[in-house]
Amino acid sequence: MNKALVALYARVSSGQQVKNGTIGSQLAAIKDRIREDGHVLPDAMLFIDDGVSGATLIRPQLERLRDYAAAGDIECLYILSPDRLDRKYAYQALLMEEFSACGVEVIFICHTPGDTPEDMMLLQMQGMFAEYERAKIMERNRRGKLHGARCGNVGVLSGAPYGYRYIRRQPDGTPAQYIVNLHEASVVRKIFSWAGIERLSLGGVVRRLAEKGIESATGKPGWDRSTVWGMLKNPAYKGLAVFGKTKNCAPRPRVRAARNSADILKNGYSVIRSKPDDGIGIPVPAIINSALFLTVNEQLEENRRHARQGRRGAAYLLQGLTVCGHCRYAYYGKKVSKSAAKGGAQYSYYHCTGTDAYRFGGIRVCDNKQVRTSMLDETVWAQVIALLSEPERLKKEYEQRLTQASEHSGQTADAERLKKQENQLNVGRSRLIDSFAEGLIGKTDFETTDQSDDAQAGGTCAPESEGETGHREPA
Repeated sequence: MNKALVALYARVSSGQQVKNGTIGSQLAAIKDRIREDGHVLPDAMLFIDDGVSGATLIRPQLERLRDYAAAGDIECLYILSPDRLDRKYAYQALLMEEFSACGVEVIFICHTPGDTPEDMMLLQMQGMFAEYERAKIMERNRRGKLHGARCGNVGVLSGAPYGYRYIRRQPDGTPAQYIVNLHEASVVRKIFSWAGIERLSLGGVVRRLAEKGIESATGKPGWDRSTVWGMLKNPAYKGLAVFGKTKNCAPRPRVRAARNSADILKNGYSVIRSKPDDGIGIPVPAIINSALFLTVNEQLEENRRHARQGRRGAAYLLQGLTVCGHCRYAYYGKKVSKSAAKGGAQYSYYHCTGTDAYRFGGIRVCDNKQVRTSMLDETVWAQVIALLSEPERLKKEYEQRLTQASEHSGQTADAERLKKQENQLNVGRSRLIDSFAEGLIGKTDFETTDQSDDAQAGGTCAPESEGETGHREPA
């Protein structure tokens, strides 16, 4: 066997396992087995998913491994055990069938390989037991945490917000508890006082924190508005921490991946806020009184109502959709002030969020240039018109993806993704019809022109590439 065609796959499912370095024991055992078999493992053939759940089939390194296998670059794949490949039996069987079709021999260190019906049955049973074990562990943890929360056990929270210090359960049986951090608690009282008594906005609170030189919980000179909002909404400061403020749900659609995060969700689910009545209150030491907490939240609600009344709708076509190629922050639209406008004309630019020094404690994290909104909007809109004028091209692309999905019917994630794309196309079509009905778009925008007319007008045909239909390059 060609030694260059050997690969390794390892996975740990939780952040705690990543922190404790349990992935190292897997790698050591697999590498020892590879050396015993007389193979050499190239550095590029290590596929490691750190902190990725085995309940989802979409994992960054597993996706890369499957691409390598489909290209014929792997002949022998080493894995510690079947449950490291996947915790769900159905997904495990799908991957084994896929690797077999690609000519990849899968070797489990903790499982004796074999092609007999008995060996295959044992492998399938291990997969089912791994899925059952995972479900039982999750159920035990859920019931145990619910019972602990109802008994007032702070240990189910596993951490403390800014202003407290979390003390773990001690060997002598002393339960976990919150201890007030005097310095941070004084900052918390100031924030609530500024927002509730002086009626400062979130931006005003952030600016005052910067003026007084108060660092954030992570040691940064600048505070983020969302951080301050989360503190003002946290009932733990009035003496009642809440267990179950969030819950997991099916992956929600995203316009784009968050900054410094993977395009594919590690855990295969999204986290959303629960209803206020669904949480369980746990008594903790109070930093502020309940009356001030209620006053602050009434002020936040009032600010929200005023913000909604003053909202004028979406003023910029690509705001939040365009991403900076340097710092990965999103671009936002901003008008030029009348005093700075040349010739009195009103125009605007797309700015990179990273160029705003006030957001980062007075220090810019990016020096990318701004882009005139009219120029970028016209360029993107011209590409949209070009695509809409070629319905056969869109139909061909859609049918091609449907064909690919039917070939891999077991991959439910791909089918769901195509269904979402279909829904998005239907929504876009409805919006175009509404725009035509309201007179925002004329009939000429929908008419197609042949190539000769475009050549006479000096236009160019849009290149027929998948990247133009399904990929957006950052600015």
